[in-house]
Amino acid sequence: MAAVRFLPFISILIFLTLPTLCFSLSDEDILITLKKSFTQGDLNSWIPGSSPCLKKWVGVMCSGETIIGLHLTGLRLSGSVDVQALLQLRGLRTISLVRNSFTGPIPEFNKLGTLRAVYLSNNQFSGEIPNNYFTSMGSLKKVWLNENKFTGNIPDSLMQLPHLVEIHLEGNQFSGTIPSLKYPNVVTSLNLTHNNLKGEIPESFSKFKASIFEGNVGLCGKPLEIDCDKVNQSEASNPSGENQGSDSNAKVAIAITTLVVLLFFVIASIISARRRRDDDFSILSREPLREEVLQVQVPESTRRKPAESSRRSSSDSKRGSSQQANKNGMLELVMVNDDKGAFGLQDLMKAAAEVLGNGGLGSAYKAVMANGLAVVVKRMRELNKLGKDGFDVEMRRFGKLRHPNILTPLAYHFRREEKLIVSEYMPKGSLLYVLHGDRGIIHADLNWPTRLKIIQGIAHGLSFIHTEFATYEVPHGNLKSSNVLLTENYDPLLSDYAFQPLINASNAAQGLFAYKSPEYLQHQQVSPKSDVYCLGLVILEIMTGKFPSQYLSNGKGGIDIVQWVQTSISENQVEELIDPEIANDTGSVNQMRQLLQIGAACTESNPDQRLDMKEAINRIQEVN
Repeated sequence: MAAVRFLPFISILIFLTLPTLCFSLSDEDILITLKKSFTQGDLNSWIPGSSPCLKKWVGVMCSGETIIGLHLTGLRLSGSVDVQALLQLRGLRTISLVRNSFTGPIPEFNKLGTLRAVYLSNNQFSGEIPNNYFTSMGSLKKVWLNENKFTGNIPDSLMQLPHLVEIHLEGNQFSGTIPSLKYPNVVTSLNLTHNNLKGEIPESFSKFKASIFEGNVGLCGKPLEIDCDKVNQSEASNPSGENQGSDSNAKVAIAITTLVVLLFFVIASIISARRRRDDDFSILSREPLREEVLQVQVPESTRRKPAESSRRSSSDSKRGSSQQANKNGMLELVMVNDDKGAFGLQDLMKAAAEVLGNGGLGSAYKAVMANGLAVVVKRMRELNKLGKDGFDVEMRRFGKLRHPNILTPLAYHFRREEKLIVSEYMPKGSLLYVLHGDRGIIHADLNWPTRLKIIQGIAHGLSFIHTEFATYEVPHGNLKSSNVLLTENYDPLLSDYAFQPLINASNAAQGLFAYKSPEYLQHQQVSPKSDVYCLGLVILEIMTGKFPSQYLSNGKGGIDIVQWVQTSISENQVEELIDPEIANDTGSVNQMRQLLQIGAACTESNPDQRLDMKEAINRIQEVN
């Protein structure tokens, strides 16, 4: 009898086990199920009968044979997202659906409690996000919901997450007040711009800049310079539904006033720009002979056919006081590299000019001369260690340098108070701008092959500099992404190098980036390995797409990229570091891992444990 009762129990046990045995899907089956939930998309490599990790399906990030991330960026995906299928990917930590065409409410990713990063930027997701949506997602570090159509309040549960490092909600239609941030010291990247938020900004956001709240006309309090008491009084005196006609008139008046003010500033800017051009390029304005046209000082051995204005300069300078001006050495523009032809200070004075910005050593300006040549003129106020003859020797040495990854200066002007250094203008701008300036247009060109080319080109150029200036205490001394310029083909050109002998020690610590290395901050020492540290930072910046906090003197803004990378590597989470813009190039993940490891080895805080320059460059060149 007992046996008879036992058999049905066994049958029930087997029956209860069948769903697990029959419906435990392989990773391949799970992703094919997910693919079927999309109505379209470029997932041609997702083919049944092949391994997602071994065959490197597009957008699939693996650690060994475990799927840890889906980076489906820019694959023209639409439809729905089968979260139930994703629940069976036990190792899944990152989801990126950036730049696709998804619509409707946010998917139920909150069922995936182990996720650490969710990137949904640049889609058409809409509707309200439930207030408790993020409650079960305690592992989240990065949430990017920007450039969608989300409405309603920002969920309180989002601001309560203990490990959240990045929050990007810009470009939506979130309304209401901003919830208080429970762990403000953890967050390093935040953007709430261009929503419909209102009310007083919580005190927990006080460390952030006012710019992250732009485009929310109803916000007040710090860090904005808007008094909440005045806003509240204004609202109390004009409750909703009253004096609508007056409100309309007021809005029209404000609009007109705004246009007038804008027009005023445009005119003032034009006048100011002209004055700045006169001040910045007509450096003769402080000289008694400022009306004279100057001769370009080009050595006979390297002289080429000059521009028309320079030929006029040559004939005019033969007369009287201009000769005296050239003799005293105060008014010369000295050509050290005439690959782009000869030009004079008068050519610069007549050029259309614009301010490019300020750096650690001075300010920079773009000038387009009458012959079409565009140059950058840098005013260097800190290069005051050498006299005129010594400075001339160094600049002529720079002018002789020829390397495909080095920007060779064209000319210089020497004054006791400041120096001008003239170089060819690069239309793409700096690596800093291309990485962080306009992510919607320029950044899209930074695919993985381009980034690898940039890193290896930087290594080539740095190797050349360390050979040419091997006797210098720190051969480059100022390597950072703003001093890496890019050609039209994204070939990197190193600039602002080998300035250490030209600058006093007290100014070097303020103006040269190598002096931000740990060994100088701790022991006031620099060495060639300080350049290695700077190289490592640039590599990590290119690989992660993040702006390093090390570039900022006050430590506010950006991300401590060294600490972040070292922590992620120690936790075997290297794939999380990769910029989502390149992470979908799954066939190159091993190369990306190698470079992240090299970048980490270059940024070791102890110089004795850091790679030396030769080893770092050799390892970079071996990545292919």
